[in-house]
Amino acid sequence: SDGRVVGSVSGGCIEDDLIHRYTSAYGGPGMPGGLPQVVRYGVSADEAHRFGLPCGGTLELVLEFAPSLPHLEQLLAGLDGGNLVRRGLDLGSGKASLTATSTPELFSFDGRHMLSTLGPGYRLLLIGAGALAEYLATMALFNGFSVSLCDPRPEYTAGWNVAGVNHLAGMPDDVVRAFAPDLRSAIVAVSHDPKLDDLALLEALHSPAFYIGAIGSRRNSQLRRERLIEHFGESEASLQRLHGPIG
Repeated sequence: SDGRVVGSVSGGCIEDDLIHRYTSAYGGPGMPGGLPQVVRYGVSADEAHRFGLPCGGTLELVLEFAPSLPHLEQLLAGLDGGNLVRRGLDLGSGKASLTATSTPELFSFDGRHMLSTLGPGYRLLLIGAGALAEYLATMALFNGFSVSLCDPRPEYTAGWNVAGVNHLAGMPDDVVRAFAPDLRSAIVAVSHDPKLDDLALLEALHSPAFYIGAIGSRRNSQLRRERLIEHFGESEASLQRLHGPIG
């Protein structure tokens, strides 16, 4: 209501127009009770040029005015719990719905009903704080992952130089359980210490994590698989989800 802007739609091309035409701060319809509206930018070449959109580019937006706070809190609680949530919106009534789902579904919009699958943010848990982990953490952060690190060896964590990484204390198996991997979590073991890597992998393999990987040569990767089968009750089937060698 006071005209503040959070986030970006197009990197700055259309934001000024949106703010002045559609927020209540400047007399627009952005007020409680207003029904959602569909707004299109760049339909004509002149309009695309005026707003700085690429040649032929078009943006189609659904604007919701003052959505229900309890609804948003319920949505955030689901996402924070590591769940996928399907959100539906009826533009005719302005009513929104939330449904738990286990399958990411494609976005759909027929002009009246909008369906979108929202999920928890992508997370990466690294086991081992060596130089390779620093490079991998940097790439993951750049790609929008939330990155966590576990290494109970202080001589390795003391020299860690990548900011923005969550340091999780404890042994890898306990950390993986507390991390509670979900459908958008990856767990990568790069400590080069089988005692640490194997502890993490044994927990990760029985989680919903979408990617599980471990560093090592072909020989060491095969020895790891044999070790997990012989001593820890794993099987060829349960190890299908383990990627290795990686890197």
